[in-house]
Amino acid sequence: MSISYKGLAIGAVMALTSLGATTPTFSQEVTLTGASCFPIGSPPGVPFERVVDAINERGAGVVQIDMIGGAPAIGSPFTLTQKMSLGVYDIIGCTEAYFGNVLPEAPAFRFSEYTYAELRENGGMELLSQLMEEKGIHYVGRHEDLGPFYLWLKDPIDSPDLTGLNLRVSPVYTAFFTSMGATVQTSNIGQVYTYMENGTVAGYGWPALGWVPSWIEVTHYRVEPGFYRATLHTMVNQAKWETLTEEQQNLITEVVLEFEANSEPTSETLRTRLANQHAKTLEGGLSAITFTGDEAELWVNAAREAGWAEVLERSPENGARLMELLTK
Repeated sequence: MSISYKGLAIGAVMALTSLGATTPTFSQEVTLTGASCFPIGSPPGVPFERVVDAINERGAGVVQIDMIGGAPAIGSPFTLTQKMSLGVYDIIGCTEAYFGNVLPEAPAFRFSEYTYAELRENGGMELLSQLMEEKGIHYVGRHEDLGPFYLWLKDPIDSPDLTGLNLRVSPVYTAFFTSMGATVQTSNIGQVYTYMENGTVAGYGWPALGWVPSWIEVTHYRVEPGFYRATLHTMVNQAKWETLTEEQQNLITEVVLEFEANSEPTSETLRTRLANQHAKTLEGGLSAITFTGDEAELWVNAAREAGWAEVLERSPENGARLMELLTK
């Protein structure tokens, strides 16, 4: 027979002990080391910092997170998830753009045509979580959706043909931009302004939210329509997760899933944030280049086809299963 000591008076515990019962052990507060794939305080880094603050506030006496820092100050964002899977960090906030070297199927996160609530019902999230667990990662949830990705430019273009443009990219849209004729190069977030200012690149890909306000000084156009979804995820080292108590696991999960619900594309909260951000860029002097009709269809379909082709090439079997579960 198992005995719970929660809520028992000290005298009652001593009485049980005197009868030969095992001295009770109480769960102690555990501190996890946390890290971010983005600079601390940067627009795309702030959402995970809010998750950490919420866990620390609600988890007093149960679980706390000691935020070590963010990339690139603590190392390349492309190796952070890999380090976490090996136990260097316990919990991180990162975008799937930076952990394709750990999970070949990672891009599928941004291609989903379903809400995450729907993915948790149709088996899509179960499969993604299973694939991550095999890599030593416990997937908690998406804590932020930064909206669609866009191509941002210094000078205008009059068609979806990107031939002749050198663009700053992350792995998110490299295949897409090159399929449209562009040449590409990577950089960290801190180099985007400089590269645009000195003409090293003609533009860059970036999501609607998480956009750095100072970039308005070197950016004049946003190409419509947007493509994919910019998603940020909370993940925990699997071995560390298994050492946590059920109470500790539940607290972390509950906080993250609350953030996930508020960042669904269908939520009024996210829609309002996207509208406000777009209005600010227009007020700052940025203009929209909007493809319509056949050009818009070409743009969106090219993004979709290039993205999934990359996943299927990396992981034919799992990629096909994910495509079936994540697309309509």
